[in-house]
Amino acid sequence: MKIYFAGAIRGGRNDVDLYIKLINYLKKYGGVLTEHIGERNLTQKGEKDKTEEFIHNRDMNWLLEADVMVAEVTTPSLGVGYEIGRAVMDKKKVLCLYREQKGTRLSAMVRGCKDVKTKDYESYEEAVKYIDEFLKQII
Repeated sequence: MKIYFAGAIRGGRNDVDLYIKLINYLKKYGGVLTEHIGERNLTQKGEKDKTEEFIHNRDMNWLLEADVMVAEVTTPSLGVGYEIGRAVMDKKKVLCLYREQKGTRLSAMVRGCKDVKTKDYESYEEAVKYIDEFLKQII
């Protein structure tokens, strides 16, 4: 199975340690095409050695190649939202994991989409439980 993992880069890197753990967990189900999302040296400025067009085209090719998408959507990100929309348009199975933060709510454009499975979680253990449920339905 090929998995497209999405998490904020330019929207903020506060959850990079969580991304690393989730990516490593997802590897038990298959290849994670977007492992770089979990690199600690990837800053909010993004991949400085690549053009915007290269990043867009590479990531869209990975998304089209993927069997499923798992997105950590706690940190708002225009890029992740765009990727979710494209995944839905391409009829990919999508799981969005959201950890509620004081004073914030997940966008209705994600939570309200019937083609996106959204799960609220409080801990890493709860997040991987939802990943297991989601991916075991697909396998």
